[in-house]
Amino acid sequence: MDEVKELVAVSDPGEIGREHHNRGDRFVVFVSNIAAWLFPALMIAISAQVILRNSGMNQAWLDDLQWWLYGMAVLVGVGYAVTTDSHVRVDILYDNFPKEKQTRINLFAIGWLFLPFIILSWDVTYDYALGSIRADEGSNSPNGLHNLWILKTFMNVSFVFIAIACWSAIVRNLSRMHPPKLWRQLWATFPASFLLINLTIYYGLYGIASVFAEEGASSRDISRGPLFGSIEFGNYELTYTVVAALIITPILVLVLRAMDPSRKTEA
Repeated sequence: MDEVKELVAVSDPGEIGREHHNRGDRFVVFVSNIAAWLFPALMIAISAQVILRNSGMNQAWLDDLQWWLYGMAVLVGVGYAVTTDSHVRVDILYDNFPKEKQTRINLFAIGWLFLPFIILSWDVTYDYALGSIRADEGSNSPNGLHNLWILKTFMNVSFVFIAIACWSAIVRNLSRMHPPKLWRQLWATFPASFLLINLTIYYGLYGIASVFAEEGASSRDISRGPLFGSIEFGNYELTYTVVAALIITPILVLVLRAMDPSRKTEA
């Protein structure tokens, strides 16, 4: 049985622990299995460019295509690694910990450290992708692969894909200890939940401000409006949206916890 499991691990890590996977996990594995075909395409592109270049027929678009394929495959692979727990661990102690301790480490590492980074990455690359779309950005080379906005948009969307993988992994790890109620999910991902609520408030207010903004107002002008002011907190300044999210997030967790019927049954 162990030999079979080891063989499956080498051929398709996505099949290990399938019985414990939720819909999000299976979605990530399904998309990743399709994206895996980008690697053979990448090998063909590299080989073709080597042959053409040595023949004096260099193709700049093939150089660009290699970066496109590699970038897409790696970004999807991050989500796959989270779901299958196949990423490289540098913690030599982890494997010897009890299962419960491993689960708690997974919850903290994904929910409190990695997922917030992914949400921030999505937010940073959102304007990056929009700017590329507006400019119809292409390659620096006249013979390169144009429509570079496709790759930059894919990068932004891929962070949503990775976030789905992270949240699904949180739900799966939570279910090993407790029923994965929504309030437990929010607590297990508290920094990420805070960031999500903050971004929801920010972009919601930004949309409202855009409707009532003066004609010709730039995005910078809108984001500097009264709705996006800040409050001094000691030596720091906290924007209104951050303050609102800091208040709403714990209240939401507590309200959902109080409304959980299973807790009343246990009591």
